[in-house]
Amino acid sequence: MRQNLTILFDLDGTLVDTAPDLMRAHNHVMKKFGYPTKSTEEIRNLVGQGAGAMLGRSIWGQAKKEFGKVQDEKIKKEMVKDFVDFYGKNIVNESTLINGVKEFLIWAKNKNISMGVCTNKQEHLAVDLLRKIGIYDFFEYVAGHNTFNYCKPDPRHLTSVIEILDGDVKKSLMIGDSETDANAAKDADIPIILLEDGYTEKNTSEIYHNHLIKDFEGIEKIVLKYF
Repeated sequence: MRQNLTILFDLDGTLVDTAPDLMRAHNHVMKKFGYPTKSTEEIRNLVGQGAGAMLGRSIWGQAKKEFGKVQDEKIKKEMVKDFVDFYGKNIVNESTLINGVKEFLIWAKNKNISMGVCTNKQEHLAVDLLRKIGIYDFFEYVAGHNTFNYCKPDPRHLTSVIEILDGDVKKSLMIGDSETDANAAKDADIPIILLEDGYTEKNTSEIYHNHLIKDFEGIEKIVLKYF
């Protein structure tokens, strides 16, 4: 087991502002299947549990209603496939790094901090996005929605990656932007640094966190407390 710090990152809304490209993919599918389109800001509230959940929450207009409400399994699968195909071809048209991300990753690498990504994006999309936006090589492991048989908010999504990185849960941090990240971290007993204005419908006051940040500028001061 390594003795250095391990940091796990969410992807959408944490490392990268992906909402503009997600909106285009979402609206492509919605138009095709006869459902209303959404704005970028509305999309930010829907992201977090994978493509199927996002489409379902959009269709039914309430976060608690599942994509399973679409009764025709064939249509459901076709919608998700169309979304993934369109998004995969347009994954970094307008997406940008969150302010300070690149600088922090360089700093953390120089401090020999182990870093991994835990996202509810499909693994191949996550890897492709990280590569194309230029930060993939900072991470030792990327775990997506379909990497294991479970995903956030299940804490095993985090603890399994820590184990793969030969890390220690007691010397780990999670950085995320939503209750999905926060609940996984809390149940794994890992401190979480929460970004304001995340991809969630909830206010930050409603989401569990140990630290609250606007972006990655100055985050080093928080991380140093855990060395």
